[in-house]
Amino acid sequence: MTAGAARAADVIRRLEAKGDGANVAGMARFGIRPQTRVLGISMVALRRLARELGRDHALAGELWRSGIHEARLLATIVDEPTSVTEAQAERWVRTLDSWDICDQLCGNLLWRRPFAVAKAVEWSERDAEFVKRAGFALMASLAVHDKAAPDGTFERFLPVIRREATDDRNFVKKAVNWALRQIGKRNLTLNERAIGVALRIQAQGTGPARWIAADALRELRSDAVQERLRRRS
Repeated sequence: MTAGAARAADVIRRLEAKGDGANVAGMARFGIRPQTRVLGISMVALRRLARELGRDHALAGELWRSGIHEARLLATIVDEPTSVTEAQAERWVRTLDSWDICDQLCGNLLWRRPFAVAKAVEWSERDAEFVKRAGFALMASLAVHDKAAPDGTFERFLPVIRREATDDRNFVKKAVNWALRQIGKRNLTLNERAIGVALRIQAQGTGPARWIAADALRELRSDAVQERLRRRS
């Protein structure tokens, strides 16, 4: 057994000891119903454990391969971003089976990699529900976390968001909406562009398009967002 595998076995035993069946039922009520084994551990507890463990690429790989939901969530936190390759990102995203691990993978890890922008666009074109969601979750994560990214990065995403706004799958349309709102909250210029895209989405007239647009417009036009962006500018 390798050192990474031995450490992973110890971590998994610790995770199993923290499991709570009542939490599993609660997760299901929030739409978290992965095909993999679920222990019912909160993200707060997982982040606490991750701080203790530190960054460890080998450990992250073993945790992901375990197939345990919480072990995979933990892997997205402890993995070493500079060691994550495009091939690894592809392998992991193809095994996604719930919205929470999709969002944690993008928000904790993948937005930090230089291939994130290209993958966001590429995955948005895939048919698999959680791969497509990952494309838009990655757009949203970049909008929130990558403070140095130029406006052009996000302007590239807006036509993609408009194109995919007809997808009526719940976990996809919510991610499309999320990406649009986060882009529109970066600055006044992108706010104006995002509102324009939301209006064009609204004009598509489909059920998902109307919901995506109405929810985005409500936030992006709100006094709170407008005032915050004016102060920031």
